[in-house]
Amino acid sequence: MPRAVFFDLDGTLLDTAPDMALAANLVLADYDLPPLSEQHIQANTSLGPHGLLGAGFATLPPAKLQALSETIIREQFLRYYSQNLCVGTQLYQGVVELLEQLNQANICWGIVTNKPRDLTEPLLAQFLPLTQHHILVCADDLPRAKPHPDQLNHVCQQLALNPADCFYVGDIQNDIIAAKGAGMAPIVAGWGYTDGALNDAQHWHQAQVANSPAQVWHYLSQD
Repeated sequence: MPRAVFFDLDGTLLDTAPDMALAANLVLADYDLPPLSEQHIQANTSLGPHGLLGAGFATLPPAKLQALSETIIREQFLRYYSQNLCVGTQLYQGVVELLEQLNQANICWGIVTNKPRDLTEPLLAQFLPLTQHHILVCADDLPRAKPHPDQLNHVCQQLALNPADCFYVGDIQNDIIAAKGAGMAPIVAGWGYTDGALNDAQHWHQAQVANSPAQVWHYLSQD
């Protein structure tokens, strides 16, 4: 059994796509642009506002796109998102059971996310099981976030853990790159925002793919 398991947040523990998409669509409406399709939402939620807004503004002619301020648009998104932080967001089925199994086995677990702390903490407060983490590292806690391994190296330093004794669970390739860079064993959260990329996921540095949180526990218990 591992000594610790760390999780991505969006698309791994929480399905935040409804509220992220709502914020993006409100920004797009401000510019008289059509809302995002379900395919765009699924493909870009884990990439945050950059991914969602990039998909939404892609239909603009280059000249109009260049005239827009990326900073202002991002601020608009964050304002809308903070106002609708937990309207449609839900825990993925099986997450609570997985965390309970980790707690019962005395396995340390934490959350390492590219979401800013001022959004992450109030969101986690809406889901009691997620507040029981041993450590939380957010995008703005360190100079570099995933895919750089710095955040995962940091949690190991803080908890005096050997990365080789830890797993990291995330739903996009940047999560797997970060895990491998830190020397952790990666698991792809196949229930998340992989957008049909699961056929290629086994090639993301030969990461194991779990189709459910229950399968994550199966992998961990076999370690």
